[in-house]
Order: sequence, then C-alpha cells, then structure tokens
Amino acid sequence: MSTQYAMLGLIAKEASYGYSLKQMYDDLFGSEKPILAGQIYSTLSRLKKNQQIIEIANSDASGGPARTCYEITEIGTDALLTWLNTPEAPSPNLHSTIYIKTVLALLLDGDAAAYLQNQRHAHIQRMRELVEKRRNSSLAEHLQIDHAIFHIEADLRWIDLTSSRLTTLKEELHD
Repeated sequence: MSTQYAMLGLIAKEASYGYSLKQMYDDLFGSEKPILAGQIYSTLSRLKKNQQIIEIANSDASGGPARTCYEITEIGTDALLTWLNTPEAPSPNLHSTIYIKTVLALLLDGDAAAYLQNQRHAHIQRMRELVEKRRNSSLAEHLQIDHAIFHIEADLRWIDLTSSRLTTLKEELHD
C-alpha cells in the first residue's frame, strides 16, 4: 500500500496532526509493522510539495511550540479518489525469492527438496501464528490477517506443485 495515499485518506477523513496520523496509521494498517514517525513527516512534506495537502499552524494552549495540523486540498482529494477507483494490477511475482532459491538449489546441489520442505515448515509456522493472532483481532485486523493467510496458502500450493515437478525442472535446467 502506498503510504502517500494512506496519509491522504486519513487526512481526508479529518484534518490531523502528524502524531495523530501515526497513531491512526498504526491502528489501521501497522499491526505487524508500525510506521516510523520520520516516514510520516517525509510523506507529509512530499504531499505538501505536490500541493495535495495544506498545513495549518495551530497554537497549543499549553504554551509549547505551535503544532501543525494537516488538511487535504482539492488536488489531494482528486488524487485520492482516482487512486481508490483504479484497480490494482495483480502481481504475479514471476521472480519470487522462493522460485529463485529453488532453481539455485537445483543448480548447486542438484536437489531442492530439502529447501522446499524447510520453506513449507516456515510457511506453516507463520500461518499458525496468524491464525492464533486472528482469534483476538478486530474485523479490520482479521481481514488483513486473512489476506496474509491466503498468500501463504498460495505459496504452499506452489511449493507442493514444484516439489512434484523437481525432477523435470532439474532436467530442463541441465539441458
């Protein structure tokens, strides 16, 4: 997901301060990997430069330095709506790391079965972790976890298929 559009979407919902944007982002999208504060502010800087947001300086009642509240512009709203209405291209990952390691294992050792078996175990362990995490998650987290699990399932199907074709693949690679 593009951090830029996530920020635009959060700001479109309501004008916000950088710290609030980080909290909202982490709550909605960062359960596994919270966003760094520096990434928030560099993204806000790029959005401001592209005239997709404006910033509004607000005085803080506590007497501290003025905080900056960010608000979306019409240009930003148009960009966000265009992005939301544009379907994402499916990513086939034709050069996935799992595939590359399988081919290299065949080329170097003549066998990739052990590698694929280890990869299978790692995928199953990750799936178990996600299933456990899903039990106590909100619907939003549940949907994110389901998405990850479905990708793991696809990898597992690929590992099974590839394992059944290793001999043929090895022959093709050595021709």
